[in-house]
Amino acid sequence: MPSSTTETPTGTDGVSLSHGLKQRHLSMIALGGVIGAGLFVGSGAGIAAAGPSIVVAYALSGVLVMLVMRMLGEMSAAYPSSGSFSAHAERAIGPWAGFTAGWSFWVLLCTAVGLEGIGAAKIVSGWLPGTPEWAWVALFMVVFCATNLAAVKNFGEFEFWFAALKVGAITLFLVLGVLAILGILPGTDSPGASHLTDFLPNGGEGLVIGLLASVFAYGGLETVTIAAAESENPVQGVASAVRTAMWRIALFYIGSMAVIVTLVPWDSKEVVEKGPYVAALDELGIPGAGQLMNVVVLVALLSAMNANIYGASRIAYSLVARGQGPKGLGRVSGGVPRIAVLASSVFGFLCVLLSYWRPDDVFAWLLNMIGAVILAVWIFIAVSQLRLRRRLERECPEKLAVRMWAFPWLTWVALAGMAAVFVLMAREPDTRVQLYSTGGMILVLAVVGYAWQRARARTEA
Repeated sequence: MPSSTTETPTGTDGVSLSHGLKQRHLSMIALGGVIGAGLFVGSGAGIAAAGPSIVVAYALSGVLVMLVMRMLGEMSAAYPSSGSFSAHAERAIGPWAGFTAGWSFWVLLCTAVGLEGIGAAKIVSGWLPGTPEWAWVALFMVVFCATNLAAVKNFGEFEFWFAALKVGAITLFLVLGVLAILGILPGTDSPGASHLTDFLPNGGEGLVIGLLASVFAYGGLETVTIAAAESENPVQGVASAVRTAMWRIALFYIGSMAVIVTLVPWDSKEVVEKGPYVAALDELGIPGAGQLMNVVVLVALLSAMNANIYGASRIAYSLVARGQGPKGLGRVSGGVPRIAVLASSVFGFLCVLLSYWRPDDVFAWLLNMIGAVILAVWIFIAVSQLRLRRRLERECPEKLAVRMWAFPWLTWVALAGMAAVFVLMAREPDTRVQLYSTGGMILVLAVVGYAWQRARARTEA
């Protein structure tokens, strides 16, 4: 079925997005984008479940993410679009697929904005006892909404410095950790392999829980392909980001997990209570290092808020520009889809209010509903790449600036990996609820998207 997708859709008022992101912005967004809040905040539970085998869990899920990024990079370099995978799904599968992938991801990003705001507020209110968390959330929401309402270069500058701080902090952490493991950090004794002897303390079940935790810690890598559409050279930016994804994932995720489980006993209470990075630095006895890492965690959360408001607004803008949402969200002013930014911010703040008003039912239901969205998006990416690659080779091979490795075999391997993760989620009681809730939302969106597609086809006939 032909698609209405274009590489550079204009808004409903005929105005297109600006190209205000410089190459240095995109490079740092790509570099810092892999250091998400999930790495700092969520990895403690994975270590507690999997023990030292968390390194294997992050390596396995890291390979899957590398394949997804390569596929997404191939399509985004050929067809740069602020809709990213949503636009690719529409082009490859049909408008209903773009509708389903795009709006489910929008709900995910907006809800994540609220979660990150709550996490950041807890850190600040811990430093300043007596200050209400809701006030900090409101402040963060206003700041990042205002940032995204202004020119896109403001978003780029915020993310540039956020990413620089995250990269610097985790690089320093890795250097200190390796020196301590080698026994050459002053004032510390090398633990050797003493903490690694019980590699699978909870057996295969623990590894499965760690694997599921690690998969969702990688969320957020897609932002660079969304941002590339507003950069000075989209093709070059995407190609560079994707080609360096492998070593960035290996160094920051797998490397830091290896350092942590070598330095700290996997069953230490501090790993979950304080967070694995703070626990590792406290183990080294570096004065104030734990609090410094809390600052880094705060920066990671604020960076994720900023990036998710940006990503949500651009996904919404692209959907509307392709005729798949309320026209008001597609208006562009000053090169920015400001109504989409406001709508995404309001939905994010509504999630925060739900966490206070209805934490046990409505908010819990919302969290379960977005639990497996990222996996559904990855499946859309893989299927889209399978279909578009043949079309590109036949019609415009010069657009293949980035190529998926060993096509189509590794694409099928990635799809098999995603199916395996779904099976593992169905086996675990906690994730089973998320799987079914997300599946329900995806099904509803798919039905609505297909009905809309049929209605539009009849109108255009």
